[in-house]
Amino acid sequence: MTTFDKREQGFEAKFAHDEELMFKATARSNKLLGLWAASQLGLSGDAAASYATALVTDNLERQTIDDVVNRVSDDLAAKGVAREQVAQKLLECLRQAMHQLEADK
Repeated sequence: MTTFDKREQGFEAKFAHDEELMFKATARSNKLLGLWAASQLGLSGDAAASYATALVTDNLERQTIDDVVNRVSDDLAAKGVAREQVAQKLLECLRQAMHQLEADK
């Protein structure tokens, strides 16, 4: 195996690791956002867990950050929560998820 092949394998392994980490962080941050939104909606217990889980699993392959923010914003519009607030909360949740994943190592 040449040095180039080893280097290519290293890049591929890093890419796969980074993609897996981002997938886990996104799923975890969506769940955290879902739990926050559920509390804003007055949901608790199983209802809150179901809302958060649905936010993670619905359209999992095609879901974008904008889709998540739009969905939660729509759900919270009646509560007077602005889209910008939801987007900011999602960023906080993503940071928290990354810290949690780093701690899990």
